[in-house]
Amino acid sequence: MTAAEPSPGAGRTITVAPLTRIEGHGRITLQLDASGRLAQARFHVDEFRGFEAFCLGRPYGEMGALTARICGICPVSHLLAAGRAGDRLLGAVVPPAAQRLRTLLNLAQICQSHALSFFHLSSPDWLLGWESDPARRNLFGLIANDPELARAGIRLRQFGQELIERLAGRRIHAGWVVPGGVRTGISEMTRCWILEQLPEARTTVQLALARFVPLLDGPLQRELASFGSFESLFLALVAADGRWCCGDGSLRLVDSLGRVVADGLCDHGDTTVLAETSEAWSALKFPYYRPFGYPEGLYRVGPLARLNVCTAIGTPWADRELEAFRARHGTAASSGRIVIASFAYHHARLVEIVACLEGIEQLVVHPALLRGPVRAGGTGGSREAVGVSEAPRGTLFHHYSVDANGLLTRVNLLIATGQNNLAMNRTVAQIAREWIPWPLPESVEIAEPLLNRLEAGIRCFDPCLSCSTHAAGLMPLRVTLLDSRGQVLAERQRP
Repeated sequence: MTAAEPSPGAGRTITVAPLTRIEGHGRITLQLDASGRLAQARFHVDEFRGFEAFCLGRPYGEMGALTARICGICPVSHLLAAGRAGDRLLGAVVPPAAQRLRTLLNLAQICQSHALSFFHLSSPDWLLGWESDPARRNLFGLIANDPELARAGIRLRQFGQELIERLAGRRIHAGWVVPGGVRTGISEMTRCWILEQLPEARTTVQLALARFVPLLDGPLQRELASFGSFESLFLALVAADGRWCCGDGSLRLVDSLGRVVADGLCDHGDTTVLAETSEAWSALKFPYYRPFGYPEGLYRVGPLARLNVCTAIGTPWADRELEAFRARHGTAASSGRIVIASFAYHHARLVEIVACLEGIEQLVVHPALLRGPVRAGGTGGSREAVGVSEAPRGTLFHHYSVDANGLLTRVNLLIATGQNNLAMNRTVAQIAREWIPWPLPESVEIAEPLLNRLEAGIRCFDPCLSCSTHAAGLMPLRVTLLDSRGQVLAERQRP
C-alpha cells in the first residue's frame, strides 16, 4: 500500500485499503490538518481497465459481446447500452417483441444484482452488528446466524441469474442483445418456468422488508442520518408518462426539492449537458452536470435516484412500497417527495426488486411477448450515437463514433459508479465527521468498527470498480496514520 502524499502544511493521513465487500478494489484516505482535525476525505480508485482504447477499430456490432466482459456481475447492462447505441448507428427500429425481451432481461439483471448487494455484501453490517467479528461479518456469518434469510437471498439471486441464462443462453457475457433487437425469442417452457418461480421470489422480498425496515426506526437511525445525507441532483430514465423505467425511456434530472431541472437529456445523442473531469488522486472520472459546473453539478444515479425521479412505478405492490419509502425517508422540504439519505439506497433496492418481480410477471403474461420478429435490419443511421441503459447501479452511457465502414473511431463509457463518484467522496467525509472523535490525539488506536462504517458508506452505492471480483470472506485491510512528513505514527492490518 502506498499512502497518499500529504499536502504542504497538512497533518496526518489515515488510509483504509483495500475496501471490502465491494466489486473491485479501492481505498479511503482521511487527511488531517495540523490540529488533528479532518481536512479532507477521499475515495480512491487505482485500477485502470482500458476498454475505451482497445475497442477502437472494432466493428460496432461487436461492442455488446466485448463490453459485456467489463463486468461479470452486470454484463447485461453493457450489453443493452451497446445494443441501443448500435440501434441508432444501424438506423433500426427495434420490434416490439424484442423491446419487451430486452426489458425482461434487464429486470432479471437488476433483481439478481440487487439481491447480491443487499443480502450478501451489505446486510451482515446491520444483521450481525457493526462491532461483530470481521472474520464472520460476511455471507458465511449470515448463513450461520440467519440461515433462512441467507438461503432466501441466494435463491433470489439464482432466480435472476437463471432467467438471464434461459433468455440469453449464458448467465454472464452473453451476446444475445444485438443492434436491431435480440438473437432469439422466448420459449413457452421458459415463460411457464418464470411464473412458477415468482411466488418464492415475492416471499423473499417480503421477508427482507420485514427484517430490514424496522431497523431504520431504531438501531440504524444514526446511520440513516449521517451516511451521505445531503442535497444533490438525481438522474434517471423515466417512461413517457414519468413512471419508473428500466427499458427505453427519457432521461430526467431533478433536484432535492423534486423540481425538474432538465428533461429529455441525450434523447438525440446529445451528451453535452454532462461533463467529466479527472483528479490526480483517482483513476475514476468525476462526471457532473455541466450547467452547474464542477463540483456543484454533483448528481446521483441508481436505485435512490430512480425512485426520486419517477412519478410512480406503475404496479400495485411496488407503488405501495414506493409510497411507504417516501413517507419514511422523504424530506419535509420536498413535501416527502425526495429522499436524500444515501443509506436509503439499501431500502430502495428492495423496492426495486418488488418492481422487477411485478414487471417480469406483466411481461411474461403479455401475449405479444411470443409474437412477431425479434430483430430488424436498418436503413443506415448516423456516425455517432449514444446508448443508455439503467444498470443496477444507475444510468449507463455508451457513446460511439464510427467511420464509413462501421469501425469505431471513438468510445466513451460513462458508468454509474463514476457518476456517483462525487457523492461517494462527500459521503466518506460526512461519515468521518460524524463518527470519528475530533481532534484525534497524537497516539490513536484505529478502531475496526469505525473503519467498517467508512467502508459501508461506499457500499451504500454498491460500486463496481473493476469487473466481477470481490471478497467473499475477509480481505486484507491496512490502515496507516502518517504525520505531515509521511512518517508512520500508527498502523493496523487485518490478517
